[in-house]
Amino acid sequence: MTTTRLTPVLLLCAIVTAGCTPTVAVQAPSEPITVNLNVKIEHEIRVRVDRELEDLFEDKEGIF
Repeated sequence: MTTTRLTPVLLLCAIVTAGCTPTVAVQAPSEPITVNLNVKIEHEIRVRVDRELEDLFEDKEGIF
């Protein structure tokens, strides 16, 4: 007999607990998304200088 009285109480507790769960809303931003593509190209310049220095040192073996 106690289980028949306990069932509606547990059901009511489950409904109240489910009603209190927070909701998450996903919204689009009000401003447009901007992507900054400023890229430095100094790596290519360094590679060229390194190759020129290697060629220079290969030509003159007695430098060091």
